[in-house]
Amino acid sequence: MTLKARLTDDMKAAMKGGDKERLGVIRLVNAAIKQREVDERIELDDAQVLSVLEKMLKQRKDSITQYEGAGREDLAAVERFEMGVIETYLPAQLPDAEVEAIVAKAIADSGASSAKDMGKVVGLVKPQVAGRADMGKVSALIKAKLG
Repeated sequence: MTLKARLTDDMKAAMKGGDKERLGVIRLVNAAIKQREVDERIELDDAQVLSVLEKMLKQRKDSITQYEGAGREDLAAVERFEMGVIETYLPAQLPDAEVEAIVAKAIADSGASSAKDMGKVVGLVKPQVAGRADMGKVSALIKAKLG
């Protein structure tokens, strides 16, 4: 079952179950997917839907940081709930050891030796960890190993 079909099924289930908060989040996700499809005039596949979900997750993380900084724990709680719902549609996160192994292999394969070669390494790592690891942490790991 594709992610879009799963989202639609979950939306129907939330409607029937009367889960208004979850329904609202699923509608936000569907709206973001539809917006990208309309903007780019394409039908999104699962990989592209995952990138939309990752972007939404990153936005929620940034919002939580901002809200907590401003002392608005009520709004941060709403964002955390939305993050939880969005995360249910993402694949399971890779363990740190596996991410480190992928990064080490990519560095060896690309022959990278300095921070200048970071782009090559990221290019090799990103397709392998897409949706399964935080690219911010991955970039920091690559920078640490090359620096």
